[in-house]
Amino acid sequence: MSELADVLIVWQRKHGRHHLPWQDGNDPYAIWLSEIMLQQTQVNTVIPYYQRFIQRFPDLESLAQAPLDDVLALWSGLGYYTRARNLHRAAHLIMTEYQGIFPQTREEIQQLPGIGRSTAAAIAVFAFGQRDAILDGNVKRVFARYFGITGYPGETGTLAKLWQLAEQSLPGNDNPADIKTYTQGLMDLGALLCIRRNPSCECCPLQHECVAYREKRVALLPASKPRKRLPEKQTVFMIYRAKQKLLLEKRPSQGIWGGLWCFPENALDKNWLTAEGSTHIVELPRLMHTFTHFRLWIHPQLVEINAEMDSIGKMTVWIRPEEALDLAIPTPVRKLILQHFLNDLN
Repeated sequence: MSELADVLIVWQRKHGRHHLPWQDGNDPYAIWLSEIMLQQTQVNTVIPYYQRFIQRFPDLESLAQAPLDDVLALWSGLGYYTRARNLHRAAHLIMTEYQGIFPQTREEIQQLPGIGRSTAAAIAVFAFGQRDAILDGNVKRVFARYFGITGYPGETGTLAKLWQLAEQSLPGNDNPADIKTYTQGLMDLGALLCIRRNPSCECCPLQHECVAYREKRVALLPASKPRKRLPEKQTVFMIYRAKQKLLLEKRPSQGIWGGLWCFPENALDKNWLTAEGSTHIVELPRLMHTFTHFRLWIHPQLVEINAEMDSIGKMTVWIRPEEALDLAIPTPVRKLILQHFLNDLN
């Protein structure tokens, strides 16, 4: 199976990606950050976030010392916020338990918060030249088609088979340059040619040995996840506005949008509202936000208040809409502010 590696190495050096911002050097911090951001997120989306993040936190020490709120604010809009919290936790752990030195083996890296086997292997390969197999979503698709593997890749048996093939397909030598080029080649092939829909098989260097191409099963592999309708949930956003300022509250660290600033989901005390001179409630158009395991229908209700407002707790803040966009806020809150409140300032 070394032929697969040989072909990919040649192809990547000629046609692969060589100018991504985290490819400049072997800095494990930069590579780790990119790999975490790239989990479930496309490269074009990640690049501007990566550049802003690395400018604000250029090294492990600066990230470990930063308040979590600052980290989440820079992550705002990228989604899957657990990644940011785990990144922050891992930076603390490396500074305290590893004396600020990034661990160098896949096994050690995998012990850090938020890092699975494939991500740990990618970091070990690109930062330290270790010989290890990766198996992210793109690579699963490449292997499923190339080897003609049926079955949904998320199923235990199929996943085990794909890991076996990933290990067997590594280059036959320990040359760090070849290992890095091969690994990047797998990522590039899955991202650029062997894409989910309408892959560019005519340009693929693996075309002649690809089982799916030979048997005309490219559109069928990898097998789709058994379809299951996402459950739907409902919630209400209470949007309190006073003197062109909005009320945000910080969510608990656990649960969805943990640690982010959000509109309250529960009405405040009615006596407090009456005393402060609330006027009328306007029901704004509902908003749907999709999570991995459910869809959330958000029903925003705007409550106008005719009074200057004081803080009503440590976890709340009155803030102008344009300033709120600089906080760590979830995507639906950002959408609502952009759609309904920024025009008020004109």
